[in-house]
Parts: sequence; C-alpha cells; structure tokens
Amino acid sequence: MGAVTLRVGNLDAMIAYYRDVVTLELQSHDGPVAVLGRGQTPLVILQHAPELAAAEPRSAGLYHSAILFDTQADLAAAVYSIGTKSPGTFTGSADHLVSQAFYFTDPEGNGIELYWDRDRTLWSWTHGQVEMASLHLDPNAFISEHLSAAPSEGRAVVGHVHLSVGDVASAREFYVNRLGFEATANFGPSALFVSAGGYHHHMAMNTWESSGSGKRRLALGLGEISIIVPGADDIGALNERMTHYKVPTSHDGQTLAFDDPWANRIRVRASGAASASDPVATL
Repeated sequence: MGAVTLRVGNLDAMIAYYRDVVTLELQSHDGPVAVLGRGQTPLVILQHAPELAAAEPRSAGLYHSAILFDTQADLAAAVYSIGTKSPGTFTGSADHLVSQAFYFTDPEGNGIELYWDRDRTLWSWTHGQVEMASLHLDPNAFISEHLSAAPSEGRAVVGHVHLSVGDVASAREFYVNRLGFEATANFGPSALFVSAGGYHHHMAMNTWESSGSGKRRLALGLGEISIIVPGADDIGALNERMTHYKVPTSHDGQTLAFDDPWANRIRVRASGAASASDPVATL
C-alpha cells in the first residue's frame, strides 16, 4: 500500500498533528499539498480543500488508515507522543494476534491505526483464513515495556487501509473478483479483510457505521488510496481486467486510477523490484 491522500480543511493544523504528535516527518510542502512520512517513504498526503464540507454521517469512506512500524520501540514512541500531546484523540487498542494496534482520530475525524506485526511464522491460518481477535492491550503497559530512551525512528509503511462501505457483498465482488485481492477474513455481512501475497490484510471493508450507504459526495476526508504492484505488466493486466468488468479507468502509462462502488478513488502504480523482506504481491 502507498500513501493515503486526505482532503483537509485546516492544512496547518493537520500538518502539526501528523508531524508533531504522530511523529511523522514533513517530507515536502508545496502550496496546498503536504507529504508526511518516515525516511524516504511517504505515508500521508494532505490536500488543502477548505471549500469542501465534512462528510455526511454514516457515509462510505475511510474507516482508518494504518501505519505499520518496524519495531515495538518505534510504535511505543509514537503512541507515547500522542498520549502526552493529544490524549483526546486516542480511541482504543487491541491485540489482534497477528499484530498489536492502537487507534486514534485526527483533528478532522479521520481514523488512524498505528501497529506492529508479529512475525508471520506466528500467524495462524485455517482454510485460507487468518486467525485474528481483539484482545485487551493496555497502552500504558505497552509503553512501559517498549519505550526506548533513544528510539530508532526507523522504517514505517502504510500497512493497510480500512474502508466504510455500504455492503460487504459488493465489496467482495469489487475487491476480490475484480481487483484481484484474496479474502483472508470474513465476518459475515459486516466486514471483509483482503490481501495479496499472504499478508493478514492490505485492505478491509466494513458496514459498522455505513450500512446501506451509496456513492460518496465530494467532501473532506479520504481523497485517494494508493496500491503498489511490481511492474508495468501488472498495471496492463489490471487495466484489461477492469475493462472486462466495465469499470471506467484512467491510465496515464504509469498509473491506473478508478473508483470503487462508493466512489473511493484508487490509484495503482508500479514499483521497482521488491526486496526479499517486503515482497510486493501481484493482484
């Protein structure tokens, strides 16, 4: 997954939150667009759009974007920073068996998950479904155990993106049958987790707050989801598949853009060769 683009009403306040509170680095700020991330990896792109209104309640859109930290020490440092500088934005935490996760809401209502993955050898799979749960995880105990005096502030990536959608059946048809993800966890009519390459989930869709919602109107919040595939051939194959399913696309030779059934914009681009430690899977 690539950087998540958010349309924001107060650019300065949102830069301050993601930089000074979440501990991301301001990588660039060019007029109405600011890019924040870690090292050379962009994680959040903020687009100033003060003319837009907030999204309607219970509409489709972003449930949360999830930033995956390499180490528990780096995760603890970020959680500690938010807890001390903006404690009111903390909304919960959970041990999901495959990961340890902490949840927040930014100043404009966009959900954020900060998490760390356990080693893949510790994940449990049954008939292609990954075992996950939501067990108690004490944030203060986690910070006490893992906060380092000198955290590395190392690598972080967008681990997954979780969407609010109108219905799970349409989400499965689009994200599994058309886009090409594999379903990794099913929660009946309320939620679906999908991935490529054997990850627990790169995307998720739920109806917990958005059941029955239709296409989004243009509003603050989610602007674009970025998906990275290995090469140009994968872009071409995906374009052919979307054309087969009569999904309108925009293809500029390097990226392929299209909307899901709720008008969530998705942009797929090619990457260079993936490293052995972080494989990029073909959809």
